[in-house]
Order: sequence, then C-alpha cells, then structure tokens
Amino acid sequence: MFDDGTPIYRQIADQIKAEIMNGSLEPGGKVMSTNQYAAFYQINPATAQKAFRDLVDEGVLYKQRGVGMFVAEDARDRLAADFRERFFERVLAPLVQEARQAGISLTDIIDYLEAQEGARK
Repeated sequence: MFDDGTPIYRQIADQIKAEIMNGSLEPGGKVMSTNQYAAFYQINPATAQKAFRDLVDEGVLYKQRGVGMFVAEDARDRLAADFRERFFERVLAPLVQEARQAGISLTDIIDYLEAQEGARK
C-alpha cells in the first residue's frame, strides 16, 4: 500500500479521504482506531496518530472521547471543495497563463472544453 515517495502518515490520510469521497466511509461512520491501523498496516502507532490528527485538524474526522474517531458530517463537501481549489490552482491557473502566452482566448478554451464534453455524451 505505501510507496517511498510520500510520508506514510500522509498516505494514510489520503486513503481515508479517498474512502470518504468514494462512499466507503460515510458521514458519522466510525473509522478504525490508530492502534487498529498500526496493527493492520504494521506501522508505528504514532504514524497513524499523526494522520488522524491532521484529518481532525482539517475537519474531516472528529473524536468522541472514549468512543473513537468518526467521519464529520460535512467531510465529503470539505474534501470536494479542497480538491476543487487545488485543481484550479494546480491545473487551470497554469493553463490560462500558458494560453494567454500562446494567444489563445478564454472563449477558445471554453469552446474546446464544451466540444470535448459533447463528444463524450
């Protein structure tokens, strides 16, 4: 499951986020404990704990003392908004800048995208 390129705690957090986005983990659903994650993936419990702490800080998970960790009710919406923001920054902003440099208008880009969408239907 883990690759060498990204810290393990980040990969755990990303996996949990993916499970929330694909519906495997639902709002209000209980998440494995840090000790369960550590035992299952044979990692240091502190590594799993860091992933969970980051997800709590992001508002994706919440902790009920003595009960466990749960998916926040608005977790999917938060994750979708975060993905959208990162997509615009990482993909569209450079695309618009490069298009400007090449003399391609925003209208041309929109027409192209609409044509691609129409071709998929």
